[in-house]
Amino acid sequence: MVRANAPSLKAQLATAASEQIFFDRAAQACVTELVRGGTSLSGRLAALAGRSVMIATASQLTAALALIELDGVARRFTILPPDTAPEHLPALIACAEVDAVVIDDGTPPHAAFDLPLRVLAAPAIAPAGDAPPMQAHTEWVLLTSGTSGVPKMALHDLASLTAPIGAEHRDGAMVWGTFYDIRRYGGLQIFLRALIGDASLILSSAGEPIADHLARLGRCGVTHLSGTPSAWRRALMSPAIGRIAPRYVRLSGEIADQAVLDSLRAAFPQARMGHAYASTEAGVAFEVEDGRAGFPADMLERDRDGVELRLADGALRIRSPRTAQRYLGKEAAALRDSEGFVDTGDMVERHGDRYVFVGRRGGIINVGGLKVHPEEVEAVINRHPEVRMSLVRPKRNAVTGAIVIADVVLKPQTAAASDRSELAIKNDILALCREALPRHKVPAAINIVSELDVAATGKLARRHG
Repeated sequence: MVRANAPSLKAQLATAASEQIFFDRAAQACVTELVRGGTSLSGRLAALAGRSVMIATASQLTAALALIELDGVARRFTILPPDTAPEHLPALIACAEVDAVVIDDGTPPHAAFDLPLRVLAAPAIAPAGDAPPMQAHTEWVLLTSGTSGVPKMALHDLASLTAPIGAEHRDGAMVWGTFYDIRRYGGLQIFLRALIGDASLILSSAGEPIADHLARLGRCGVTHLSGTPSAWRRALMSPAIGRIAPRYVRLSGEIADQAVLDSLRAAFPQARMGHAYASTEAGVAFEVEDGRAGFPADMLERDRDGVELRLADGALRIRSPRTAQRYLGKEAAALRDSEGFVDTGDMVERHGDRYVFVGRRGGIINVGGLKVHPEEVEAVINRHPEVRMSLVRPKRNAVTGAIVIADVVLKPQTAAASDRSELAIKNDILALCREALPRHKVPAAINIVSELDVAATGKLARRHG
């Protein structure tokens, strides 16, 4: 597929009609200053020209500034998520042919970062020297999540990353916020939307309590806010959710079931709401704004902005100009099939005029030879009015091989003020499951828990398949 080059981030930033401020928990920077002769890279930008650079900063703010400066200057950059296992660094650096690294004061020391060129980034912009020559094209390398070994490295460019971004409807100044880390695909999309959309951006910070983050979003006047369904569920559990009043609410990264969509509609009745389907490899395939889970069936029958959807053995496949070009590495698997489609591994089923996501191909629980998608069971449990979120997992069983177990977090008002016993609530949940699901999908046990682990990706931590 032939792709047209996109103007560099600096070139697009130069057209901004207003000052754009990027905030994190401890600092802020006016990114518009980067097109007025400023730099965050210790005056070393020219030394990075034409190199393959790894962005290994601890701070999202320093990473954001480095991305803007390096696009159109570096030959390639690899964006390193903060949760990357240190033992994978040598393989990643070798695969991407990295010969320079950008770090900041918080970057953990590692021998793999002893490269020919190390540049220290700062969360502030200072006057720069002579501007380096612009390259024709910069390759963007993103690491995939969900693999147990060395992450795959998906090769994008600015054209594929910005292809889903159209002109935002503006009814006043826009301030984007995100629960994502911008060093993953979902967060990177919000970074690009803010930058190209002439908006400011409020970044999340590692270890920041959700109440503090919500309060900071409120103080900064967030108007557009994005996160995974799990991140939104955690936010909805916090009393600080009342500190924000976004005009636009966006979900992606996990299945957006009807329960979380309804909860967000109740919390923000005046907001426009959309849930997007995207992955690092396939890019953004579509966004749905009708408030219903899943997507309209007729999306499979038409080409929308060059995006084509296809089903094969129940799994969604995507062909579009938004997909990555390939995986890096001589022995890397093919990213697309012979027709140019990316196999997402996400399983869907048709319900009337709608396709709904039921889970991942690789996440199935096998109960006596019968398949159970954990996400399908969770969607039913989450419909219970006293449930905020749930995690379905397997437990070994000598007879069936595995049985289904559900860990459930109750809504704060239920956990704190309900006169009903946990046993009664568990029985209600089981009754709901028996009504909606085949017998083998009904949990054998319900555990009421205070919280569920959410990974650095913003998704539920699934350690059981």
